[in-house]
Amino acid sequence: MTATSPRQTRTRFRSRAVLLGVAVAVAATDLVTKAVAARALAGRNTVDLPGPVDLALLFNPGAAFGLGAALPAGTLAVVTAILVAGLFWYAWHAAPTTNRLGRAGLAMLLGGAVANLADRSIDGVVTDYLHTGWWPTFNLADVAIVTGAGLLLLSTFRQPPPTEGAVQ
Repeated sequence: MTATSPRQTRTRFRSRAVLLGVAVAVAATDLVTKAVAARALAGRNTVDLPGPVDLALLFNPGAAFGLGAALPAGTLAVVTAILVAGLFWYAWHAAPTTNRLGRAGLAMLLGGAVANLADRSIDGVVTDYLHTGWWPTFNLADVAIVTGAGLLLLSTFRQPPPTEGAVQ
């Protein structure tokens, strides 16, 4: 085990604090927009907006694209919670050594996953409200998850190649 300097400790703390702060902000924003959408769209079919996205209130008992909708809600919630816990563990440990783009991706992934888990834990379904007509209806947390995965993937291509003789 190697000793860490006070500067390394501050950097590690700061990277994790930013990761958690962004994740909490993403989750909070999503949960607020879901509550507003559920209230504003109750009893309405769709609200046409200018552009490619309309508003339509749907409740998804499954995971992505409705997969697992036939499973008991508790089973899906437990599996989701285990996956979110694993993602949290990975993000927490990877944050200090991941570049900013990767940390942003991890934070968005974590925030979106936590928001959908929190929403599912209330009544066994996830509230979706963004509707395109050509793609399954989704929510802001889904956008954060997909964007976060893309940023994380992009960050791996931006990593410098390993130096000769470096320990992996």
